Amino acid sequence: MLLKKLIQLKNNALGYYPQVICIILFLGLILPVDFGNASDIERLTTQIAEKGSEMLKLEGEIQLWEEELEIVGKEKKSLSNEIHYLNTTEKKLKTNINLTTNQIYSSGLKIEKLGLDIETKKSDIELTSLALAESIRSIHEQESYTILENVLKNESMSNFWNDLEGLQKIQSELQLKTNTLKKLKIELETDKEDSEVQKDNLIEYKVELADQKEIIENTKETKNVLLTTTKNKESNFQDILDEKLALQQKLQTELREFEAQLEYTLDKGRLPKKGSGALTYPVDNPRITQYFGLTPFALSGAYGYDKNGNPNPHRGVDFGVSIGTPLLATADGVVRYSENMDAYPGCVSYGKWVLIDHNNGLSSFYAHLSLIKAIPGQTVKAGDVIGYSGNTGYSTGPHLHFSVFDKSAVKIDLYTWSRGCKKVTVAYAPLDAYLNPMDYFAKR
Repeated sequence: MLLKKLIQLKNNALGYYPQVICIILFLGLILPVDFGNASDIERLTTQIAEKGSEMLKLEGEIQLWEEELEIVGKEKKSLSNEIHYLNTTEKKLKTNINLTTNQIYSSGLKIEKLGLDIETKKSDIELTSLALAESIRSIHEQESYTILENVLKNESMSNFWNDLEGLQKIQSELQLKTNTLKKLKIELETDKEDSEVQKDNLIEYKVELADQKEIIENTKETKNVLLTTTKNKESNFQDILDEKLALQQKLQTELREFEAQLEYTLDKGRLPKKGSGALTYPVDNPRITQYFGLTPFALSGAYGYDKNGNPNPHRGVDFGVSIGTPLLATADGVVRYSENMDAYPGCVSYGKWVLIDHNNGLSSFYAHLSLIKAIPGQTVKAGDVIGYSGNTGYSTGPHLHFSVFDKSAVKIDLYTWSRGCKKVTVAYAPLDAYLNPMDYFAKR
């Protein structure tokens, strides 16, 4: 009966010995505390926090510039106000560049810190694995003894029972080491994913930095052209405004007359349902300055007149954004075309624009851009940056004009029916194929 009991204890206890506990505890104690890495990680953590404070300050400055631009934009359009707007825009963009530079530096610090974290965890995993391997080897060695040998090896039965009591400690230590190893593996995988995200952010920041620098150069060029063409005289500036307005109204009238002749039957079945949230907003924190249809501005004749002398409606939604604001794809799709109408004298309607065909049966149109990033044929995801807002073409101030079409109806072609813009490529559609964007935006 006693032998049976001992065998049962052996089967439950696996015949471990105190020296095994010593090995495990010793290996547990020597798991490294890399003081060099710890010091570097602490330094990097401090630097990251400092950069975070600097970036918050820069974001506050950008907000102040935005508020000033909004005030200037509401004032009467004059040469001095236009120059003031361009100068303030340049200051805001330079602050954006400082912010982006800090974001790049901060991302670099985070990547460096993550690298140290990963190295530390790798070291921990290696030593934890070593502890487990050594423990298992020792246990396996002890298991080779028979129960009688185990009893005889002990000087007394009390020692044997002490060994058996130590079993529970060994099992606990093994379980702890195993759990530690699993936890370190999960943490290592998380650190690796975070590092990849930081790397992607770094690439995006560098692209954004280059874009902002290019927009600054465009802003400076716009200001220089303005000063040259107006000869710094207010009267010349007003003449240019009047000329642009006349050209824009003429172009809009021509286009609407042509579109009114196109045959089209709206098939609602192939379009997303209204209110379904098929589109996200094309800008963060959207501020709508003009809606779709016969708005007060449209009733003033800003978009020309139809053949019966009635004012053309506004066939899109305008968003109040300063120059250099990132513009986002509103749904997944493919860029069909982009154009710069300002490259052709006398064609001042939409300036730089982009058309995207979406997978949901809609097409979206972005106009008055300062910089086009989307390339025809490019596949985009909702939220991708396709360009930056501006004041190109004819507009009363910097903003994004955003239109939505039935994709099956919108066409891209040379503007050959125009009297003065025959070399310009335009997007056009039957009048009924222009859809109200507000019907498809996701609720906020």
